[in-house]
Amino acid sequence: MTPHEFIRKWKPVELTERAAAQEHFIDLCRLVDHPTPAEADPTGEDYCFEKGALKSSGNPGFADVWKRGHFAFEYKKKKKNLGEALKQLSQYAWNLESPPLNVACDTNTIRIVTAFNNTPSRTFEIKLDQLADPEQFAILHAVFHEPNKLRAAMTRAQLTREAADKFSGLSMRLQSRGHAPEIVAHFIMQLVFCFFAEDVRLLPEGFFRKALKQLQIGNNWRHAKAMLDDVFDAMAKGGRVGLDFIAHFNGGLFDGQKALPLDQDDVALLVAAGSMQWAEIDPSIFGTLFERFLDPAKRKQIGAHYTDEGKIRQIVDPVVMAPLEAEWLQAKAEIEKFAKRGTKPGLKTATELQSRFIERLAPCAFSIPPVAREISCMSLSSA
Repeated sequence: MTPHEFIRKWKPVELTERAAAQEHFIDLCRLVDHPTPAEADPTGEDYCFEKGALKSSGNPGFADVWKRGHFAFEYKKKKKNLGEALKQLSQYAWNLESPPLNVACDTNTIRIVTAFNNTPSRTFEIKLDQLADPEQFAILHAVFHEPNKLRAAMTRAQLTREAADKFSGLSMRLQSRGHAPEIVAHFIMQLVFCFFAEDVRLLPEGFFRKALKQLQIGNNWRHAKAMLDDVFDAMAKGGRVGLDFIAHFNGGLFDGQKALPLDQDDVALLVAAGSMQWAEIDPSIFGTLFERFLDPAKRKQIGAHYTDEGKIRQIVDPVVMAPLEAEWLQAKAEIEKFAKRGTKPGLKTATELQSRFIERLAPCAFSIPPVAREISCMSLSSA
């Protein structure tokens, strides 16, 4: 099937999600010269339609198409919310062995979101009419044949270092104008936090970046301090800035200290920093920046030092990870005992035990890959 044949066939289609999904996917396979699920994997072990998977809530669900190590597809009716489809896929991630690509499709648009470990996420969107474009076609071809081609060039650690370098430059400019390192460090932390908060939707979408871009118009940069003071004041207690309502951010970061004056080049640096994907940047940037900003003598006086991940794991592994893994071994034995009975009540009990342990892990705010990976690979449907 050629791109033009594919476009001509699917342009007028207004079928429901269920009626269109499998035929559309099979045509995609023909388009990119890739076998269909039944052709490549008659057992459905590694590649299939309707892949059963527990949601993070413990409730059962299905991914419309899944291929191990490649992708999970979720279909929606034309013009439906693809963001919701991707959110739905994220609830299956563990039990689909965390595919590197999550794909949502409504037959008119294909949206691809990458999910490689330790790599910033990237989003690609291909409209139906764009499939005749060689560059867009190459993206779709990579989804099926070479997912790694869609991996971001930078790792998450590299992205974090770049962000830290940008703010180190701003810090040096501010200190050169006579501002104390401690005051500069606090101000930089406020700015960094605002970027994080916007990208994870704690601030209104686009609010902080739009405000910074407004400061680049004409001589508006002269109002930078006043604008940032308004933002920080609103974040300190909750309030309104223009037409946007700002939540209250407790913890003291925005209590008391005002913004520092910025010049035109400072504002340009912040706008450039705003182009980065802050939701993908490692929060360790706070420790990295804090250690850079305080001079060595001052840091020793107050006992400030950034602890790297290796040292943190020396504490976390024996105190937290080892007990959790021991609990998992015990839970796994119980799950397998009930699953091996091969009866519906046994399988139901096994599923409930698995869901209960997933809930046990949910409050843990740190990474738990060994246990999580084993749970995600455990299949109960074949019992």
